[in-house]
Amino acid sequence: MAPKVKVGTKGKKQIFEENEATLKFYTRVILGANAIYAAVNLLIFYGSSTFWTWLMLLFALAIYIGSYRSMTAMAKPAFAEDGSLLDGGIDLNMEQGMAEHLKDMILLTAIVQVLSSISSYFWYLWLLAPARALHLLWVNFLGPWFMAESPSAPEEVNEKKQRRQERRRQTRF
Repeated sequence: MAPKVKVGTKGKKQIFEENEATLKFYTRVILGANAIYAAVNLLIFYGSSTFWTWLMLLFALAIYIGSYRSMTAMAKPAFAEDGSLLDGGIDLNMEQGMAEHLKDMILLTAIVQVLSSISSYFWYLWLLAPARALHLLWVNFLGPWFMAESPSAPEEVNEKKQRRQERRRQTRF
C-alpha cells in the first residue's frame, strides 16, 4: 500500500495566475468556435441561413456569456490599497468544483456549435448537458436519499439501552 501523501496547496499568487491563464484559454475557445460558426454559416452559406441558425447562435452566446461571467466572478481577485494581492479568488482548476461544470458547458457548447456547421442536427448533442445535470442530481442527492436505510437502527440502540437498564435494576434489588 502506498503511503499517504498530503496534497500540496496552492498559494494565492499561483491561483491568481492559473485563473488568468484559464480564463484566457476559454476566451480563445469561445472566440474560435464563434469565428468558425460565423465563417461557415453566416459568410459561406449566408443564403441558406434560417431563423434557427441565428437563434442557435444567440443561444450559444447566452451560454458562453453566462458561464464565462460566472467564472470571472468566481476568480475575481482582491487587492490591497498598496496593490498587493490579498486573495486570488476561487481556484477555477480545482476538481469537483462549480467551475469544472461551467468549463464543461463552454466546451460542450463550442464543440456542438462547430459541429453544427456540418449539420444542424448536431445541436441535439446539447441535450447532454441536462442529462449530465440529472445524473449529478441523482448521484449526489436523490439516489442516496431514496436508497437510505430505514430508521430501524436507532430502535436497536434503544433496545440495547433498555436491556442495560433492566440489568442494572435487577442488580440493585
